[in-house]
Amino acid sequence: MARTPLLQLTDIALTFGGDPVFSNLSMVVQPGDRLALVGRNGSGKSTLMKVMAGLVEPDSGARIVTPGTGVGYMEQEPDMAGFETLGDFATARLDPAEHYRVEMASEGLKFDPDRPVTTASGGERRRAALARLMAEAPELMLLDEPTNHLDIEAIAWLEAELAQTRAAFILISHDRAFLRALARGTLWIDRGEVRRQDQGFDAFEAWRDKVWADEDIARHKLDRKIKAEAKWAVEGISARRKRNQGRVRALQDLRADRAGQIRRQGTAAMDFASGPKSGRKVVEAEGVSKRFGDQVIVEGLDIRMMRGDRVAFVGPNGVGKTTLIKMLMGEVDPDEGRITRGSNLVPAVFDQSRAALDPDQSLWENLIGDREMRVSGQADQVMVRGQPKHVVGYLKEFLFDERQARAPVRSLSGGEKARLLLAKLMARESNVLVLDEPTNDLDVETLDLLQELLDDYDGTVLLVSHDRDFIDRVATTTVAMEGHGRATVYAGGWSDYQAQKAERAATQSDTRTSKSSVKNGAKPSDTANEKGAAGTGDSLRGDDPLTFTERHRLEGLPDVIDRLTAEIAKLEDFLAQPDLYNKEPAKFAKGTEALIERQQALAKAEADWMRLEEKLESAGG
Repeated sequence: MARTPLLQLTDIALTFGGDPVFSNLSMVVQPGDRLALVGRNGSGKSTLMKVMAGLVEPDSGARIVTPGTGVGYMEQEPDMAGFETLGDFATARLDPAEHYRVEMASEGLKFDPDRPVTTASGGERRRAALARLMAEAPELMLLDEPTNHLDIEAIAWLEAELAQTRAAFILISHDRAFLRALARGTLWIDRGEVRRQDQGFDAFEAWRDKVWADEDIARHKLDRKIKAEAKWAVEGISARRKRNQGRVRALQDLRADRAGQIRRQGTAAMDFASGPKSGRKVVEAEGVSKRFGDQVIVEGLDIRMMRGDRVAFVGPNGVGKTTLIKMLMGEVDPDEGRITRGSNLVPAVFDQSRAALDPDQSLWENLIGDREMRVSGQADQVMVRGQPKHVVGYLKEFLFDERQARAPVRSLSGGEKARLLLAKLMARESNVLVLDEPTNDLDVETLDLLQELLDDYDGTVLLVSHDRDFIDRVATTTVAMEGHGRATVYAGGWSDYQAQKAERAATQSDTRTSKSSVKNGAKPSDTANEKGAAGTGDSLRGDDPLTFTERHRLEGLPDVIDRLTAEIAKLEDFLAQPDLYNKEPAKFAKGTEALIERQQALAKAEADWMRLEEKLESAGG
């Protein structure tokens, strides 16, 4: 039996005073769809979401939402005019009895509902908008870059929430790990056309490359046919003195078809130019500590960074990652300890706040106005790695056209702003790159290129990022900042850090068990022998009865159980309201469904905890 779609777009056409953004676009969203919406920066992803949300009216075509279907949209820059606090905005469309939903979301997303809107940062506003959408729980959720400004813990919370929801959702995100975990299909915008593939995100790149390869083959065949027909037309005039007009018209149609094909957007001509070589040792910190009031940023840190290292700094928002980098680079002094910097350092900094861009000035003015890029006496030239270049020519290397050069920066998409900032950064030579959240808003192709450039870069890279996949592909060392001054250095990227952290926790657990055994009269060697006999082939270590996945699951289950217990209590209070069933039957039904889901999840979590604890106990661990 065919399902009733939640949303249909039919023959949508949209033009913003120039080339069409979409033409004859049609698509369907079904119940249960979990789709990644991907495409190059500027291809119209956010615009398409706004059309789906009903916020942008197309020039022609139809948007049909099935009656009773709620469509919720989380935009990148929410309008909070008229609201005093972030909590007021997030709860505005909820019944007072349902405000607990925002409280739960605020804990997971780490924002303060009492924060005044006037003092809230852009990231806090986005988190409030995301909490609002998650609390309202519509049948279809449209999420535009929801992981931007979230730290890894908040991303994990959001990932878990979306994994268990019954709602359909469409995601725009640069975070490959996030998309791989959640998407069951992909909507791909390419040159105004939307294609759909009902496979996980891992299959996207192979599918995209095949589509392009098939296009290239078809274009090559068309070129050969045009060439053959053109030759016939020329030879036919002299041989027969009379053209076959039908065949000539067919040739004209072929040429029109070829001319009408839209070229694929190329990749940006990005390149990091390495400056003079730095000394072999770039930075060494010994016993470094720093605090601001009661907040301890770092305590007793020892780290040495050598030329060519790629060091990722990870941890919750506000833990002090940027401050630590500023200390290492000499912008902030430590309270204790010593920092030694190597010789001949030439840093270049990518600032996540994009303070280097003036939103009211044009792209042209932003480049010309940069002191390091200015060419004396030339109003249309910029200095790029020691050589003057025309402003428009340099912007074209980063996929901006001539019209955009005179447009204000505020008119750009998030990914286009990131590309412009990279253009400024890449105009200068350096041997130390400081990249603070460089991946936000960049499309998949630009992320791939950025990774390749960092691989080829001769200098040292200091990276702050919450993109787990990007860290895995770039970092050779990870500094995990876990709060209260703890900063631990791990070899490798994000996955290596997680594995080593789990192994350390297991080792500490073994140490405590051994001490307990000794205290109770058992010999440490006896405990070790018993555990060795219980080991399994795929465990974290030979003497560990649990696999790495099981150990990680066991460590995380208490927090999961606590969260589910709290949610169940709030849902029970909500459903206990007098006359709720009679007055609000839809809300009662939705609350009951949510309660059953969480009770089932809690039962499974408790059963998993018991099973894993018993397995650990039976092996003496």
